[in-house]
Amino acid sequence: MSGWLEGNVALITGSGSGIGRAVAERFVAEGASVTIVGRHGDKLKEVVEASPDPARMHAVQTDVRDSEQLHAAVAETVARFGKLDTLVANAGIWDYQRQLTRLTAAELSETFDELFSINVKGYFLAAEAAWRELAKTRGSIIMTLSNASFYVNGGGPVYTASKHACLGLMRELAYELAPKVRVNGVACGGMNTDLRGPESLSLNERSLAASFAKRSSDSPPPLIPLHDSSTDPRDFTGTYVLLASREQSGPITGQAISVDGGIGVRGFATAAGGDHL
Repeated sequence: MSGWLEGNVALITGSGSGIGRAVAERFVAEGASVTIVGRHGDKLKEVVEASPDPARMHAVQTDVRDSEQLHAAVAETVARFGKLDTLVANAGIWDYQRQLTRLTAAELSETFDELFSINVKGYFLAAEAAWRELAKTRGSIIMTLSNASFYVNGGGPVYTASKHACLGLMRELAYELAPKVRVNGVACGGMNTDLRGPESLSLNERSLAASFAKRSSDSPPPLIPLHDSSTDPRDFTGTYVLLASREQSGPITGQAISVDGGIGVRGFATAAGGDHL
């Protein structure tokens, strides 16, 4: 490890599993102290207990849709570690590519409200809770984006709209919080995580990891140019370390770095998505 984050203090939302957990573990390995937050206390406890240095990892059970809980998580972080340098806004859910034509009006309304409240409002509220402390340290915000922040069919219309919204939010906050707080994003591609779906579609118990389990080890992810690259969340964490490090990325703000296996250069797999209609 590089030690690029020695002395850094970070708060990471949605860090009970998946890319959030992987980033938390990598930050600790790079010298940071980390507060992990998520809705499920048992998962957070497991992450702390598995850490090689539990003293530098603190868990706060938090729903990112609740501003008071996020403010409390920031306050606990500062009380325990003395400051806050980095916010990683990461908590999110996926719509499992549920197309518009497969949603009733009621499902669409409920799914939109649930997914946007976590994927977009959760980022807003986390930034609002943290910006004062980040301004004191001239820190940074890193948002987990997606290839769906730029391209279609990385999810259904609700997920894609949410990630496009997060890209715009990242850019707007980069302007509003400059020059004291840098704001950037990591646009991840497909990875093997415990990503869940909306409760409004009864997909909250479905895990994306199950889809990867069905694929044989010698069968690469389809339609990804770097199809022999890893889908392990741990292999996506280096960009977060780069963006959190003042020394390595001090002049960088308002940028989304794509870590998607080359999806952006692939081109379209099919001419139209509605040929089945």
